[in-house]
Amino acid sequence: VGAVWLALVLALIVLPSALGVSLGISEAYMWVLVKTLEWATIRIEKGVKKSQPQMLKSPAANGIIERDETPMEKEIARLHRVDFEFSDIFYFCRKGFEAIVEDEVTQRFSSEELVSWNLLTRTNVNFHYISLRLTVVWVIGVIVRYCFLLPLRFTLAAIGITSMIVGTTMVGQLPNSSVKNYLSEVVHLTCSRTLVRALSGTIHYHNKENKPQKGGICVANHTSPIDAIILTNDGCYAMVGQVHGGLMGVIQRATVKACPHVWFERSEIKDRHLVTKRLREHVADKSKLPILIFPEGTCINNTSVMMFKKGSFEIGGTIYPVAIKYDPQFGDAFWNSSKYNIVSYLLRIMTSWAIVCNVWYMPPMVRKEGEDAVQFANRVKSAIARQGGLTELPWDGGLKRAKVKDTFKEEQQKNYSKMLVRNGSIG
Repeated sequence: VGAVWLALVLALIVLPSALGVSLGISEAYMWVLVKTLEWATIRIEKGVKKSQPQMLKSPAANGIIERDETPMEKEIARLHRVDFEFSDIFYFCRKGFEAIVEDEVTQRFSSEELVSWNLLTRTNVNFHYISLRLTVVWVIGVIVRYCFLLPLRFTLAAIGITSMIVGTTMVGQLPNSSVKNYLSEVVHLTCSRTLVRALSGTIHYHNKENKPQKGGICVANHTSPIDAIILTNDGCYAMVGQVHGGLMGVIQRATVKACPHVWFERSEIKDRHLVTKRLREHVADKSKLPILIFPEGTCINNTSVMMFKKGSFEIGGTIYPVAIKYDPQFGDAFWNSSKYNIVSYLLRIMTSWAIVCNVWYMPPMVRKEGEDAVQFANRVKSAIARQGGLTELPWDGGLKRAKVKDTFKEEQQKNYSKMLVRNGSIG
């Protein structure tokens, strides 16, 4: 049975994906899936209208409070004209309540809420029992996802990872030449396509004429560890990252023999000058693959783009921005690394219906004269946010694991004290 199963997987999925062709199986699966979810949505709407109308509310991401973005000076000026008054605290109280009720930062580190249930138990807490038929369809879906799709995807992932390790190790034994580079790209591309099949991935690439070129730097927003696989499914990149142990370390050591990936030891990655030096050397060689970097430094939940670290934009060279936007209707690609380890995350991904996303290649950008690295990073971030339909936020994604720096609090205190001094309330 195992041999037959493996033969079918190789013949119907792995071989076509390696050749870059489709037998129409995934298209048929997606058609059935879309029709099923449309039917489920109609059933849910009918059931909710009869029983609990409040369940089909808009997601919290649309905003449950109306924020007033008036600067502190103008806001407090409405309360009085000169001296400090006790009513000044109302401004700070209101800002505190707004942050508690709807914090625009921490909500970006949890899965986005869907308006309609997609028959995955983890996607919308509002939807419970609606009808017997809907429950039966959900149970059938659980059986299909866990008893058929999960073993199939696990098999494909094992084939893809094994092929990547064996293939790059063999290619790595060859002397440096154009033939070695070509074979390395073939191995990376073939294995990435197999891994995308392991996710039931349906990816739509737009504006391919803007694809990153050799000697450049590709920067993209970051939602999931599979972002790299999504991009390498359509082209080869040199990865940048920290050296890991375990299975990831085995893959890193194998791939770097065949391709000029840039892996740093933990002690090295803290040395900004060393990192910048190695990346500049890579970019200066126009025969090397474009570097792939995620400047946010952490995963954000597919609704927003947070602060881009300036280091990627100090290297020089041409920046090729890429916007990635997943369709949450078919599966939640976001990895909340503070809540789930990588094994739990991959299990959630492989038991979803599918991974569907759009990738936009954007026109290359270069640093303007007189523009510093931070300004350049913000300009690229804004372009990616606009293209992907994502909310642009100025906050550092490091807040996912760290507390707000005291300097942010002190800034507000300094601004308020300056107002008091200027108005003559002090001294």
